[in-house]
Amino acid sequence: MNIEFKKLGEIEKSNIVDLMNNSLVRKQMPLLRGVFNEIDCDRFITSKEQMWEEHGYGPWAFVINNEFAGWGGIQPDNGEADLALVLHPDYWGMGKTIYKEIISRAFNELGLSSVQVLFPPSRTRIKGLLRLGFKKEVELKIANERFIRYRLNKTDMGPSKK
Repeated sequence: MNIEFKKLGEIEKSNIVDLMNNSLVRKQMPLLRGVFNEIDCDRFITSKEQMWEEHGYGPWAFVINNEFAGWGGIQPDNGEADLALVLHPDYWGMGKTIYKEIISRAFNELGLSSVQVLFPPSRTRIKGLLRLGFKKEVELKIANERFIRYRLNKTDMGPSKK
């Protein structure tokens, strides 16, 4: 299995549009409203690439065996480092492998001390997240949608989780 981390701009826009309009993906993303079209895709790519320019890090496109599988990585978010992982349902089984690489880069290459994830309360299957060392912090609202913030501190990671 060959997994590559590429720039989002290297991906065919139609693949990103298809992912962002997938009904199973959209169920996990309450801030994604309306149909995601090519104009939205252009804005999305521009905003994600701007993160790289301004902060030196941002999300990647994940390509597995030469097929676009999704996007994610570490994104700056109001002074926090936010972990995002959005995979096409065909690749949901690859999440942990990709996650391990993202976390390795976050803590070892970027030198971050912690990362956060924001889950809507509808995401009730969180045992895996907790097993990875994330701890529930607070509930907050973003664009009138409720989210629960979980945090992973580098110091809380046991040897088996690194």
